[in-house]
Amino acid sequence: MLLVLAGVMVFHLLNLILLIISTAVNAWIVDGDQSRDLWYGCTSKNGGYHCQQSVSDDWLQAVQALMVLSVLFCLLSFVFFLCQLFTLVKGGRFYFTAIFQILASLFVMSGAIIYTVMNNGSESSTYGHAYVLAWVAFPLTLISGLIYIVLRKKE
Repeated sequence: MLLVLAGVMVFHLLNLILLIISTAVNAWIVDGDQSRDLWYGCTSKNGGYHCQQSVSDDWLQAVQALMVLSVLFCLLSFVFFLCQLFTLVKGGRFYFTAIFQILASLFVMSGAIIYTVMNNGSESSTYGHAYVLAWVAFPLTLISGLIYIVLRKKE
């Protein structure tokens, strides 16, 4: 049982790290020497890096909020898991943790969908690794939430 709990904790922390990286890293859109993310648009020239704040469109602010909420809900679900680990009765399920983890996965999915639909990149631009990590984090976080629904506390 200890190995299962350790595996669930490592899997949850991996999800949290993926969400933090996808929210913070400047590589949602890459176009040659330019890259954009949720917060900044950066250009690399002559070995230097010049960044400016992203435009404040409503859809981009919605994506920013959803990604930050996904990180916060994933972090809160980890804290709730640790609390429930010590306070839950024998045989109880981690429903409260699962709800927060599933909400985190829905937030990251919604943010990535909005970004995909509303992004007006040029034809030469491609999606960067942070965007891909957001899409990878969605099913992993959802699976983690479903694991918490199935998981029971044993003595």
